Amino acid sequence: MTQMMDYSLAAPKGFVAGVTRAGLKKAGEDFAVIVSERPAIAAAVFTTNLVQAAPVLVSKEHLRHRTHRAIVVNAGCANACTGDAGLNDARQTTQFVAEKLGCKPQEVLVCSTGVIGQRLKMQKLEVAIESTASHLTREAAWRVAEAIMTTDTRPKRALKKFKLGSTNVTIAGVCKGSGMIHPNMATMLSFVTTDAAIGKAALQAALKQAVKKTFNRVSVDGDTSTNDSLMILANGAAGNDTITSVNSPEFERFTAALTEVCRTLAIQIARDGEGARKLVTIHVKNAPSELAGEKIAATIATSPLVKTAIAGHDANWGRILAAAGRSGAKFDPAHVEIKLGNLVVARNGGGLNFSEDRALEILQKDEVTITVDLHQGEADVTAWTCDLTEDYIHINGDYRT
Repeated sequence: MTQMMDYSLAAPKGFVAGVTRAGLKKAGEDFAVIVSERPAIAAAVFTTNLVQAAPVLVSKEHLRHRTHRAIVVNAGCANACTGDAGLNDARQTTQFVAEKLGCKPQEVLVCSTGVIGQRLKMQKLEVAIESTASHLTREAAWRVAEAIMTTDTRPKRALKKFKLGSTNVTIAGVCKGSGMIHPNMATMLSFVTTDAAIGKAALQAALKQAVKKTFNRVSVDGDTSTNDSLMILANGAAGNDTITSVNSPEFERFTAALTEVCRTLAIQIARDGEGARKLVTIHVKNAPSELAGEKIAATIATSPLVKTAIAGHDANWGRILAAAGRSGAKFDPAHVEIKLGNLVVARNGGGLNFSEDRALEILQKDEVTITVDLHQGEADVTAWTCDLTEDYIHINGDYRT
């Protein structure tokens, strides 16, 4: 239990959770509530998809409140494209939870994941809320990662312990995501807890910075969802001096730790992409600007030709260069060098007489790194994706049935 608690959302002081089966998924636990035992500060980022699920719209409203106590989430039904009835269901969910916790509905953030276009089964949710709210424990927080899974094959957790001054502080996170993964932001649900004391504006700024180089640089299939939500609760239980200035060393340390947690979770999403067999890291070096590097990395990460070549162990470097060329970034192809692992396969925009056997050995590994060195600047960008296999088609071809 000690190891489990170290990586649960209750690792930071003052957090508990409740997890149960509501009956929205075909099997397993599918409902969770994450609770701060004291009023907390919340920050969040959401999908940029024009079509936004009811829980996203309600949580955006509730985020304006000064303090928060809980995050409630269900799997198995997205409550998206459900109109006013869906909005009422999301609001009613927060009302039910608030009544059990003795707080205001605006202090409850709400998330859903699953099939789009279906109404929530509110009677089942009400029973689930009754069950979880009366059995909140630190131990249950370990199971939140499993309860929010849909097509995921494994739970995803991350933890960072560090110091702010002389105070020990902890940040813990979980996420779900396997398909419909693409910036901006990456498609998933993620929940983070911390016992750090930090102001609301500073917490939002830290989260925005962390997301930029983590969740916004992961892609599985180029699709974005209606339900993307990344939420963090900070309850101040660690007792550090409250971080209010975004120009302070304490803010920088907190943001670096939060970024590390988000990066760990983002990489786990790419590794667990639907049908994936390989984690693919794309490193764009010496780009003329960070924006140019981001465009190139994202285009390579979403190229079906690149991803299927990796799946087939084909060292087809031309597909990588072609993807970079259509990214919209300005660069001179004649200076580009491409590596698979530590094997240089192209230089100065042209192919080399490399060892196909060595390339095959590299591409057969579970993790593959593609390095594109532009030799035209100083910006470096890293992104993560996965290979594209026939299993992706099978998973998504019968997702509803």
